[in-house]
Amino acid sequence: MVLKLHGLPMSTSTTRVMICLHEKGLDFELVPVDLFARENKQPLFLAKNPFGQVPVLEDGDLTLFESRAITAYLAEKYKDSRNDLIRHESLNESAMVKVWSEVESHEYDPVVSQIVHQHFVAPMIGKTSDQTVIDENLEKLGKVLDVYETRLSNTKYLAGDFFSLADLHHLPYTFYFMKTPWASILNDRPHVKAWWEDISSRPAFEKVAVGMVFGEK
Repeated sequence: MVLKLHGLPMSTSTTRVMICLHEKGLDFELVPVDLFARENKQPLFLAKNPFGQVPVLEDGDLTLFESRAITAYLAEKYKDSRNDLIRHESLNESAMVKVWSEVESHEYDPVVSQIVHQHFVAPMIGKTSDQTVIDENLEKLGKVLDVYETRLSNTKYLAGDFFSLADLHHLPYTFYFMKTPWASILNDRPHVKAWWEDISSRPAFEKVAVGMVFGEK
């Protein structure tokens, strides 16, 4: 049975799952959800995710939402397919994947998402970008990336010398951030820059990145 992913190619949460699917070499059907027409707030979609957010994954009788929960499910269910994104054979390595995945979710995402939202999304919906919010979060992002720079001076990837979900989860928002005027914040940190150039050149991400264009449905 083909996996069905309901979402939008420009959505960071949808692309997070799409990258994982490609990393695992899995066939899936992308079912477009028109957020501009508020299809995600209609009863049919709300029956799949009561919070009305993309993406939603359907795997037979199982319906999942929340992108990081979906990637963890895919990495576990298909742990023997292609790349082991959770390091299931090593308790210590698996624990580090969980740690740095949590860092992405709680320290990195809340900051970088604010910058991307203000720079790209606000103008799309008729609002003016709030430079104060951007500046505040740029300062916070710099502090987070200082931690990353130290970490990545000792390991090739965040969880260790292996690519994992911890790195993968960073891809969508960082991709958009690097298109803002403040990409130097990342590029000025040599180990972070090398890490970004590495993970963003992976074939699985390149397949998804072509559809990550704001303003297009």
